[in-house]
Amino acid sequence: QVQLVESGGGLVQPGGSLRLSCATSGFAFRNYAMAWYRQAPGKERESVATIGPSDGSTDYADSVKGRFTISRDNTKNTVYLRMVGLRPEDTAMYYCCRFTPTSLAPAYWGQGTQVTVSS
Repeated sequence: QVQLVESGGGLVQPGGSLRLSCATSGFAFRNYAMAWYRQAPGKERESVATIGPSDGSTDYADSVKGRFTISRDNTKNTVYLRMVGLRPEDTAMYYCCRFTPTSLAPAYWGQGTQVTVSS
């Protein structure tokens, strides 16, 4: 079955950096667009970054452009989110997501990894 397992979250000071990883299994990873979403307490889940399946095209929320970088390694079936210049407002649970085969609609989610930005 499809599995998405996030790791790499933690507590970091403002201005710090983290790299999140999402290890996947149970599907042909290279054929699917992937994404990172986040959800802060009391807020709706929001898209942070997406990456296409083959050409690696990317898209970012305005709030993270220039600070976050999504990437994928199709040999390891893993998608990453490199975050630099972290701000307190980046504090949230971060989720890895696999889209459906034919649209950018979320189909599967990981369990999430917590990112807390605080001094």
